[in-house]
Amino acid sequence: MRKVLLPSMIIIAASLLVLRLFYLQVINDSFKLKSDNNAIKIQYDYPERGYIYDRNGKLLVANQPSYDIMVIPRDIKNLDTLEFCQLLAISKEDFLEKIAKAKVYSPRLPSVFLAQLNKSEFAAFQEKIRKFEGFYFQKRSLRDYQVNFGANIFGFITQVSENLIAKNPYYNSGDLIGKQGVEESYEEVLRGIKGVKYIQKDKYNREIGSFKEGKYDTIAVQGEDINLTIDMELQKYGEELMINKRGGIVAIEPKTGEILALVTAPNYDPAILVGRQRSKNYTMLYRDSIANPLFDRGLLAQYPPGSPFKILTGLVGLQENVIDTHSTFMCNHGFAYAPGRFQRCHCGGGSRDLNVGIYKSCNAYFSNVYLRTIGKYKSTPYAVDVWSNHVKSFGLGQFMGYDLPTGKKGKIPNSKTYKRIYPGWGYSGKTIISNAIGQGEVLLTPIQLANMMSAVANEGYYYTPHIIKKIEGEKIDKKFTTKHVTTIDKSHFKPMIQGLFDVYNFGTAAGLRVEGIDICGKTGTAENFAKINGKRTQLEDHSIFVAFAPKDNPKIAIAILVENGGFGSVIAGPIASLMIEKYLKGKITRTDLEKRTLERSLQDQYAKLGGLSEVVKKEMRKKDSILKSKIVVPKVKIDTTKKP
Repeated sequence: MRKVLLPSMIIIAASLLVLRLFYLQVINDSFKLKSDNNAIKIQYDYPERGYIYDRNGKLLVANQPSYDIMVIPRDIKNLDTLEFCQLLAISKEDFLEKIAKAKVYSPRLPSVFLAQLNKSEFAAFQEKIRKFEGFYFQKRSLRDYQVNFGANIFGFITQVSENLIAKNPYYNSGDLIGKQGVEESYEEVLRGIKGVKYIQKDKYNREIGSFKEGKYDTIAVQGEDINLTIDMELQKYGEELMINKRGGIVAIEPKTGEILALVTAPNYDPAILVGRQRSKNYTMLYRDSIANPLFDRGLLAQYPPGSPFKILTGLVGLQENVIDTHSTFMCNHGFAYAPGRFQRCHCGGGSRDLNVGIYKSCNAYFSNVYLRTIGKYKSTPYAVDVWSNHVKSFGLGQFMGYDLPTGKKGKIPNSKTYKRIYPGWGYSGKTIISNAIGQGEVLLTPIQLANMMSAVANEGYYYTPHIIKKIEGEKIDKKFTTKHVTTIDKSHFKPMIQGLFDVYNFGTAAGLRVEGIDICGKTGTAENFAKINGKRTQLEDHSIFVAFAPKDNPKIAIAILVENGGFGSVIAGPIASLMIEKYLKGKITRTDLEKRTLERSLQDQYAKLGGLSEVVKKEMRKKDSILKSKIVVPKVKIDTTKKP
């Protein structure tokens, strides 16, 4: 048996090897295609990227034709370098640098010599391209922005990096890819699938037709269109209100988690990152380390939330049964929590219950609530973890899972945090009392604040914030339709909501009411320090405001943070009222607030930290000139029709 087994195995293995070789060499000639690539020219057909629309079907981003000049270094012959450079408006030094780069990539494979020429730039070159052996053009499409806002939402298109080419076989040198915003998040949906044509050449390097009569050619598949959750008019209005200010605005539809507006300031016209000047403009934006126009403050900026955090302090106190709606504490214009330690308060002083504590924003009331919460348990670390878990159930202190490629976790401290801060000795609620009023170790991003208000508006649940509403022919990720329930019982939200409503009736936002809309909100300020000439300097506080409306059946929740804006009712509060009215009514009746907000500039405050980039300055000057002449920026002409 053993004598038969071994020869049999050898015969079977040899037979399989012969069959495989026959298949590869005779039946399947795809490997021949690869081996014969010296005689075959590969030509790609790039599809149009998918169009981008807002939640109401209004076109935001389309495409425009563009041309790349391609080069195969080995095929360059008898080139008149001077004429070539003059036609393309480049220097001889640029020419030599680009040729050298192409040779490094491959002397015999095509690579991009000059990218993203528009029609007028390409016209003169096209007439004489036959004179330039080794060069040819490749048509593709670039983004054509129908609006001059929302750059942080869209992202931009750029050439793919060599590192990604090595990791992803789909991309080749010179291919374009989406970076930042929805262009990056939904790259595979928007890009489509490029087509490939294999063209055979003879021994004289002349094209003689399709390889194997086009057997291996593929047709380009156009990218899918997408609808964003963004309301175009609300986004535009938010960016207008933030001119000459820095900060972020995030508006969410509470019942769905759909992001209605995502504003960062300063921002820029997305069109400046299209075409041959894209690289130069991007470099200028990138190097602006003072204003940081590429930094999405709505998603990345982490701030102490200040008084809006008192909402959670109160809700946790109710859930832990350390207070009820009738519990009162005395405010003596502040709270003495230790010998020589006094937390000031601007509520006016007196006896405070939950309702008054909210609409008067009493520090003493919520500090007492926090001390009772931490003091409920014998172990302070255990109590801190109980408090921390309640707060985190609102989506805070963690990556939220939204469909944008950038973000920060914020910070909600727990017992491990304080074990690191206070190693070797104990701490108590008084040691960390600043948490009660949104200072201390607590940090949140504007989108987390907006999500927190969505959960309050919904009386205890939220959906993961997201910016995709519809993808043509596909369903959105089910994680965006999954309900997240907080650890706070629904019954505790009603008294809190009443207190937030009374902020507009009797409290710190009484001057910000809008006729016909019941708004629930909370003002806030956060201390602001910066290093100037190496010295820690206190600057004007950040202005914060959170709100939702209407009180019953809320349709919008919003968070605004304006850097160096002062009290929450001064700048952030008016912006909240205006944004809410714009979304719910479609028009503005509080024109007094609008005029004051549009004209308010904080550039003097920011000048202490340094200047802005030339690109951003140019954008601001353009917008400033519009404001000076008409106050309200004219409507952008939008083509709302579907693409042909």
